Formats: sequence, structure tokens, C-alpha cells
Amino acid sequence: MIRMMVADDQDLVRTGLRMILEGEPDLQVVAEARDGAEAVTLSASLDIDVVLMDIRMPVLDGIEATRAICALAAGPKVLVLTTFDLDEYVYGALRAGASGFLLKDAKAATLVEAVRTVHAGEALLAPTATRRLIARLVAQEPSTSPSALALDRLLTTREREILTLIARGRSNQEIAADLVISEGTVKTHVGRVFAKLALRDRAQAVVAAYESGLVSVPSARP
Repeated sequence: MIRMMVADDQDLVRTGLRMILEGEPDLQVVAEARDGAEAVTLSASLDIDVVLMDIRMPVLDGIEATRAICALAAGPKVLVLTTFDLDEYVYGALRAGASGFLLKDAKAATLVEAVRTVHAGEALLAPTATRRLIARLVAQEPSTSPSALALDRLLTTREREILTLIARGRSNQEIAADLVISEGTVKTHVGRVFAKLALRDRAQAVVAAYESGLVSVPSARP
């Protein structure tokens, strides 16, 4: 059972999300938060696996709430909700420690699968266009990630290949097919990359790959 909290300042939105999530046999909403500060307090006091976090909330916004929650020992993973108008906040949420994000107009089935994916730590939830946006924002922000030269020292050649493919949105299964190795071997390499770079999940791995220069920033298309 995946234990969840829904954090949104709108009552109707929280109710709608709860109805969608609790319609699934493996999802349980154990808490609701009306602002970011309440979300942080509940995350620290309850056993929660995934927080569904709105960006714009009173008292404490979703990005700062995400930062505080991800700083908790064994804290829950955060899936951020955004709209097309708020895409510029996505990178800030990922740097704050969010495991992924989802557009608010996503279908119910997409939301449910997104929660399961974030809980499993398997993939960054971002359409290709938004990955390009994240890449451009990474290029504009001061970097705290290791440089590509440092990655050469920290990671093996195979581990750098794995990190590059993660940044390009590949799943473990797709990486295994690309490199002609077993999926189990991919999981082992992914775990080593995360440990060496002190990464929480694949979302942070994508940011680290771009910030280090290991993966080049895609050019914007008109």
C-alpha cells in the first residue's frame, strides 16, 4: 500500500485527487494539507510514502515545502503538480528534491501511474518539451553539481553511460536494451551512480547530468 498526502490549498482539488487516488487498491490518502507548512509538519509526524504537492500555496509555497520535506530523515518522495503557466517552477522543484512533476490537466490514469512511478523511483515524469525547458534552466542557474571532469573521476565509463541515458529519459528496461546488458545489471549500476553522487532518485540524476555538463543542453525549437 502506498500511503499518500495531498497538499493543495483548494478544497475541491484535494477532494477530487483523493477520490481518484483512493479508487485504486494500492493507494491510500492518509493526510491532506492546505498549505506548505502543514505539509511539512504532517510529513514529519506521519508515515507517508508520497506527497502530491501543489506549487502555489499560502504560508509556504510548494517548492520550499518540498525542500523541507526532502531534508527529513527517511522523508516521503514528492510529486509536484504544475500547470503550463507554471513550467518555470519545475526546475526549482527538482532542485529542491522533488522526485518528479505532473501537469494538473493530466488524466486520472496518468496521475495514478505517476504516483506509482515516483514511489518506485523509476523515472523522471516529464514530457520531452519540459525536459528541454529544465535543461535550459539548468544552463542558466549556478551549478552545485560535480563537473564533467569530476564525474570522470567519480564514475566508471559504464556508469557515465548509464547516467547519460537516465538524463535522456530512458527507463531501466530501455537502458538494458540500449547497452545490451541485463536489467539487473542496469539496476546495480544505477544504485552505484546514486551512491557515488549522493542522489536521491532519477530526478536528481537528470539535474546532475545537465549541471555537470555530462549531457549537453538541447537547443530550443521554435
